[in-house]
Amino acid sequence: MSEKGVPDALRAAVARTVTVSRLLVSSDYDGCLAPIVSRPQDAKPNETSIAAIREAGTLRDTEAAVISGRSLHDLRSLSGLDDDSVTLVGSHGSEFNNGFREKVTDDERALLDRIVAAFEAIAASHPGATVEVKPISAALHVRNAEPDVAEDALDQARSGPATWPGVQVTEGKKVIELAVIETSKGHALGQLETEFGSDATIYIGDDVTDEKAFRHLTGSNDVSVKVGDGDTAANYRIADTDDVATFLEFVVESRRKAL
Repeated sequence: MSEKGVPDALRAAVARTVTVSRLLVSSDYDGCLAPIVSRPQDAKPNETSIAAIREAGTLRDTEAAVISGRSLHDLRSLSGLDDDSVTLVGSHGSEFNNGFREKVTDDERALLDRIVAAFEAIAASHPGATVEVKPISAALHVRNAEPDVAEDALDQARSGPATWPGVQVTEGKKVIELAVIETSKGHALGQLETEFGSDATIYIGDDVTDEKAFRHLTGSNDVSVKVGDGDTAANYRIADTDDVATFLEFVVESRRKAL
């Protein structure tokens, strides 16, 4: 383990990756660029990380992106990344600046209304549970509920609206999210790589929802980084959001030297 918690092996991998012609530097938001907090609306970013990923996006032949489960509107507002230096992708990889990857039909919007109503009913009978409504999905958060209450709320969601036809299920840490169109951070990375023509990708994630992004990265120069504990398909691991800031600064410094 090297200085400030970034493993030497990860630094060595980055030193190789930053030499490619076109590089995509990307990250999840919550748990990576911003610490996890009890109220999602209070997730303020680590300013060092924001400055670093913004700087990455200004480098020649380098694209920067943040892919989040949040709605694009909320992601832009919370992160402060409201310029063109960083591409933002919301709703677990389905919501781009030019709209959703798939057209949302009236039937799908009606299904979302049903999901929201079911989640609100579950939250009403489970103290500490809250509902977050997004453009094509709804999330049931249980981080602030007692453990047995939280698990019962999740079980009701799993056995209820999560089983309905047309519902796409994504589970994360203390949350279950139900969407009415298919979502995947792996698909989002693939689209960004194609549009940019990248030769290698760096991706940082912390949650179960980031595993599809990690599994997408199969290139010899790709670098996948898991933040925190837990099983993962990522190649490397760092401890927390402070290490993310250190890591991103190292990526930017290394890329600048390579260019």
